[in-house]
Amino acid sequence: MDAQSLYKTYGEVRAVDGVDLRIAPGEVVALLGPNGAGKSTTVDMLVGLTKPDSGEVRVFGRRPYDAIQHGMIGAMLQEGALLDDATVEEMVGMVASLHSAPMKVSDALRRAGIEDLARRRSTKLSGGQQQRVRFAIAVVSNPDLLLLDEPTAGMDVATRRDFWASMKEFTSTGKTVMFATHYLEEAEEAADRVVFLRRGRVVADGSVEQIRSLAAGRTLTATIPGVDEESVRALPCVVDVDVRMAKATILSSDSDTTLRAMLPRFPQARDIEVVGVGLDEAFLVLTAQEGEES
Repeated sequence: MDAQSLYKTYGEVRAVDGVDLRIAPGEVVALLGPNGAGKSTTVDMLVGLTKPDSGEVRVFGRRPYDAIQHGMIGAMLQEGALLDDATVEEMVGMVASLHSAPMKVSDALRRAGIEDLARRRSTKLSGGQQQRVRFAIAVVSNPDLLLLDEPTAGMDVATRRDFWASMKEFTSTGKTVMFATHYLEEAEEAADRVVFLRRGRVVADGSVEQIRSLAAGRTLTATIPGVDEESVRALPCVVDVDVRMAKATILSSDSDTTLRAMLPRFPQARDIEVVGVGLDEAFLVLTAQEGEES
């Protein structure tokens, strides 16, 4: 899939601001960003539901509409509607009938972990169950590229875990997958590659380890009796702070500078530890840096 210079504006709001994105066959890519980052609009343009103001999308050399017509794209959208008067099996079967080489309906239900819901009507499904039905609908065409917009929204922890187990089975066949999510731990666990969006622009693009390295941030923890959050936040290069009881957890874009300033200011500090950032902390560092550059 190849997206070049995508722009989309709604009124005075530029939802997508020059996104370039190339995904190789077999990659699993996580599209991350806060609310309003442009994730859903980008996904909508990739599947042809929204036309970009400018820019171009090609999926396996075809326009999105043509790729969908040939069953090459499957999409699980955040607000995809289900038919009130149809059972789960009927809905998945109806979509399968529209494609020339779909997988068996029973296989799609099994992949989504909803075989026991086959005869249940959509009005009797929980939010998490509805999401899994949308997943079955997305994969029944046996697509080469699967696009997922906030796929685990509404799922509890156990259901979310089962969903990703199903997804790993699907991706193990060499399929290409791109998913937009708020859950950074999902991207860290499931994705080969991470793309961060902020204000409609790509802030960072690479593997989890590359993103951590690019962020160049560290988490610093210390026990500081009598400390308050405002005093810690005033230290240089601090991106985020959490103070509980006497323990301060500091996300810093330059831990050496923060530590040098902290020791003379808080000589009572003890049990100091500095560790590398996770994906969620990396996102805070990267977006803070992007905001400073702007």
